[in-house]
Amino acid sequence: MHSFSELIVGDVLIAPFIVYALTALAIFLALRPILRVCGFDKLFSNPAVAELSLYVTILGLLTVAL
Repeated sequence: MHSFSELIVGDVLIAPFIVYALTALAIFLALRPILRVCGFDKLFSNPAVAELSLYVTILGLLTVAL
């Protein structure tokens, strides 16, 4: 048996990774206003790459933790 369970929407099975990716996106979007207040974009020469890296980090942590 596998340790993960698929999300079932209608009759369509959705892989757990998609659920992790959407959860990471929700966490990242909730953190964005806080990061903007803290001046996160001024710390990096390319803020878009820094935000992408933060999203990938959150996604990786969710994948490992869950």
